[in-house]
Amino acid sequence: MTHRTLVAAAALMLAIAPTTQLSARPSRSVAAAIADPARSEAHRKQDESRMPAEILDFIALKQGDVVVDFMSGSGYYAELFASAVGPKGTVYVANPDVFHDPKDFEAMLPRHRNMRLLVTPAAALQLAPASIDTLFTHLNYHDLYWESEKFKFTRIEVPPVLDNWFKAVRPGGQVVIIDHVGPSGDPRVVADKLHRIDPERVKADMAAAGFVFEGESIVLRRSEDTHEKGVFDPAVRGKTDRFVLKFRRP
Repeated sequence: MTHRTLVAAAALMLAIAPTTQLSARPSRSVAAAIADPARSEAHRKQDESRMPAEILDFIALKQGDVVVDFMSGSGYYAELFASAVGPKGTVYVANPDVFHDPKDFEAMLPRHRNMRLLVTPAAALQLAPASIDTLFTHLNYHDLYWESEKFKFTRIEVPPVLDNWFKAVRPGGQVVIIDHVGPSGDPRVVADKLHRIDPERVKADMAAAGFVFEGESIVLRRSEDTHEKGVFDPAVRGKTDRFVLKFRRP
């Protein structure tokens, strides 16, 4: 093969490669946040599956931003966001009271003075108007359609929640949603059975709330997941097909 042919072949491969799958070198601040020795071992073990460098690159937080991590859980992403927005930024950990464990944050809060806890029933959370640059939720949007007497998680009406999101995000601000890809159908049935949601449902919900779809990343897509198993099934746990969607408030 001639040199000219090799160059042409390489150019063709670059042209057809999905750019969202290419792993750019993370910024120094992102790399430092991920490598922070103070991060828990439990969080570190999730890095391979969650690909935080690629996700943080897609979100593109800036120094001084105000971020809400909605249903943050143990603060996996909130801790990384706190480093990304710097000391002049703020990260609010918005956790449902029934799933919040204060022990998860005992060591984290002293290290990140720009992190704040908002612990309340999910349906009762009200964010101040035009106060947020980014609202982020990871593997929990489907919980807006989920309810459980066993876990004391009461039914949420989705439109009022999204209306509050729209009012809280500043014009030009964004909402980034990561969740397990689910089949089409009644979202409450799908959430109850599989803890998944159809990404087209999310897009429709957000459009109805006034947000504009801006783009998506495919770094967490997994073609081997058929969307038929619940996300806690050992066959797919930690390896589900996940969408990453970004919406902008006009």
